[in-house]
Order: sequence, then C-alpha cells, then structure tokens
Amino acid sequence: MKLGVFAVLFAQKSLEDALDYIASKGLDAVEIGTGGYPGDAHCKPEELLADAGKLKAFKKAFESRGLTISALSCHGNPLHPQAQLAKPYHESFLRTIELAERLEVPVVNGFSGCPGDHEGAKYPNWPVAPWPNDFQEILDWQWTNKVIPYWKETGKFASDHNVKIALELHGGFSVHTPATLLRLREAVGEVIGANLDPSHMWWQGIDPVQAVQILGRAKAIHHFHAKDTSIDPINVNKHGVTDMQSYTLMLDRAWQFRTVGYGHDMKVWADIMSALRLVGYDYVVSIEHEDGLMSVEEGFTKAVQNLQQVMIQEPLGEMWWV
Repeated sequence: MKLGVFAVLFAQKSLEDALDYIASKGLDAVEIGTGGYPGDAHCKPEELLADAGKLKAFKKAFESRGLTISALSCHGNPLHPQAQLAKPYHESFLRTIELAERLEVPVVNGFSGCPGDHEGAKYPNWPVAPWPNDFQEILDWQWTNKVIPYWKETGKFASDHNVKIALELHGGFSVHTPATLLRLREAVGEVIGANLDPSHMWWQGIDPVQAVQILGRAKAIHHFHAKDTSIDPINVNKHGVTDMQSYTLMLDRAWQFRTVGYGHDMKVWADIMSALRLVGYDYVVSIEHEDGLMSVEEGFTKAVQNLQQVMIQEPLGEMWWV
C-alpha cells in the first residue's frame, strides 16, 4: 500500500507548491480534484484535454517529484432532479473520466448522487426508513428509474475508457453503505467499486473493519480515504447519528470528522490496514482532512505521522514459518 493525500486541502497553494509540500512529507501519491464539490484548483480537465503540451507538463509535475496520481475526484450529484444542476456534474464527471484515461490514472472518485421522488421533483429525497410504505415506493422508483440506468450508461463510458469508478459511501446519497454499493455493482458491473472512507462508516454505526471485509471479499474496493470520526456520547443520544446541525457547531454535534487518530486509536487503524491487506487491497490510502479543530497543516501532518505507524507497505513475502 502507498500513502497519499486528497490535495484539495491545499487549494490555496499552486500545484507545484502543493506537490513540493506533499513530497517533503514522504508521501507516494496524490488524489486530485477535477470539479464538483472538491473544485478544480489544481486541475482544469478541459484545458488539459485540449492541449497536449499542458497535459504533458501536468504529468511531469508529479513524476519529477516521485509522486503518482491515485485518482481524479469529481464529487457531485449527477442525479439531482433539477437538470440545470445535474448536467454540469454529469459533464464534469465524463470529462474527468476522459482525462483519467489520458493520464493513465485508473480510478475516478465520486458520489452516486441522489434523485428526487418523482419526475417533477425539485430536490433530492434520501429515504432512510422502511415505513410508512411511501419511503419504500420512493426508494424502488429511484433505483429502477434513475440510479441503475444512469450508472449503467456512465459505467459503460468509464469501461470504454479503461477507468474504474469509485463511489464514496456517503450519507445523503443513494449509495451510502456496503450493501447499497454492492447492489449497484451487481446491476452495473465491476467497473463500480467503493472509495471507502471509514469516517462515514463510523457515524452510520458501521464498523469499517467489517466494511473492508464485506467489500474486499467482493473485490469492490477501488480506492480508500483516511479520515476519522469522533462520536459524542451525550450529543448522540440527543440528536442521533443523523444529526442535521451545521458542522461548525462542534460543541453540540453528535459526531464530527477528525484527523486520523483523533477519533479512534492506532489499534483500530492498524486493524483497518490489516483488513485491507487481508482482502488484497494494495493500492493507495489517501488522507482527507476535514478536522474543524486543527489547521490544514497540523491535521495533515498528524495524519501522516499516525498512518506511517500502521501502514503495511512492503510486498508480502512467503510464510517462512509454515
């Protein structure tokens, strides 16, 4: 496994300065935002696709520093019921796939999206309860009419361009658990996999080690994010895990994102790394920083230091004792 970082946290730096800083920390890989929610501060797909010289210089910026690009990330809601919102997300995702092929990057990360509850809807509807039965009817309509058809078409486009799609399991979107990811993968094919982020498992009450096992046995982990979550034992009993308060209200929230090691200890993270090795995941662990209690530099640095203690990086040798 290689250690990397989702470079959108350095959006205020130029690409070259960001890569210099990342390389100075001893990392191996970089995940780059190409549009949607993460923005495109370091990568303008349209410009690179239109100019071979710019594309070559972009690749050299990484190669010259001994870095690889683990994934291009274009998170949005291409299933948004308002076409004027969905279309830019969709088009940006397709451009990202085309760019990934040109850069020989094997994975594009994103969200599954979440549709509305009928053709005339204006806003997404995320059903999370089986009763009253209206919610089941909405869920069936969404998957049959929107989720599966969209990703079948987009999945074929990605396959035709030799790129895998890694969907982040994230609350508020149709694919948010191992089961929903596997449901979509079964309908669309192996081009669909997970960009597995433990932080979103913890707040949903899912053990990330077991999520790794479930998805890993199906060879359905295409990329991995390293981010932590802390659960407030008092506030969670007040607000529940679907706490709708702003992330800025950290003192009152039921849970909040933390840098690696500040929600769960190193034994837990060592178990996650071991589970990844056990199921055969041998790609990048990409740090994502969204810790409201730490600066970008401190949160990133502590995540690097903590993960370097538990990463399993050398090739697996023979069991000499067997």
